Amino acid sequence: QVQLVESGGGLVQAGGSLRLSCAASGRAFSTLTLGWFRQAPGQEREFVAGISRSGESTYYTDSVKERFTISRDNVKSTVYLQMNSLKPEDTGVYYCAARDFTAVLPTRDGYPYWGQGTQVTVSS
Repeated sequence: QVQLVESGGGLVQAGGSLRLSCAASGRAFSTLTLGWFRQAPGQEREFVAGISRSGESTYYTDSVKERFTISRDNVKSTVYLQMNSLKPEDTGVYYCAARDFTAVLPTRDGYPYWGQGTQVTVSS
């Protein structure tokens, strides 16, 4: 079983930055493909970014490209989401997710392991 614990959320003004972290345990970290999802009130949970096992391949939803960066540290068993130029529409609960297979999938059904989420609020 994989345990994921997110941190780093908070309240920030539009244009500001936040860095989310997700620490993993229970499985060799380098065997996990990882993703960040977010869920705004009344909305479906949506894919934000994903990263391959080695960290060489990254994927982003269009709305965050050029603003967000996903990265991982396989020694610290941690995945990060650096969020710059934040907008009010980035507000939501951000979840870290993991899967055992190689492919990064943009759908929540592809990830069996989830963290508890961390709230990000961007004020205008």
